[in-house]
Amino acid sequence: MRVIRIIERDRIEAALARLDAWWSGLTRRERILVGTLSALLFAVVLVYGVVRPVQDARGEARADIRTYETLIARVRAAGTLGAQAPRRTGTPDQIVAGAAQQFGLAVTTAPEGAGVRATLVEGQYDAVVNWLAEVSRSSALGIVRAEIVRRPTPGMVAATVDFAP
Repeated sequence: MRVIRIIERDRIEAALARLDAWWSGLTRRERILVGTLSALLFAVVLVYGVVRPVQDARGEARADIRTYETLIARVRAAGTLGAQAPRRTGTPDQIVAGAAQQFGLAVTTAPEGAGVRATLVEGQYDAVVNWLAEVSRSSALGIVRAEIVRRPTPGMVAATVDFAP
């Protein structure tokens, strides 16, 4: 047995009946005027509610694309920020000692596993930090452990640093 459900739409049907009665009561001239006004209203809503916002968004997107393309071109034209330091070669002892000499530091080195332990009795703090940065930048050695101790003389430190590949 099939059950058929009938949905009554009294309000919608009543509204459509009123609209039909109203439309039927208009003269031909009034129908043309109301139809033209409705078409113009629809066109205004379409233009200012749909077309203009889409065109504005498209213009903003194009401006953003131009801005980012310009930035990318500038970054590519700038290249690297500084000259690349030449890669140091040799044993870890030679790499660490060579970089220390470059900054006027006297270090003693001792093999420590695959790496090296460098001991500095006394050196300027700025030179020590630059030395550590140079070793990391110009070789495959990285700092595993660093102990930097302030000395009584202002600006001077002692350091023990373990480097490993």
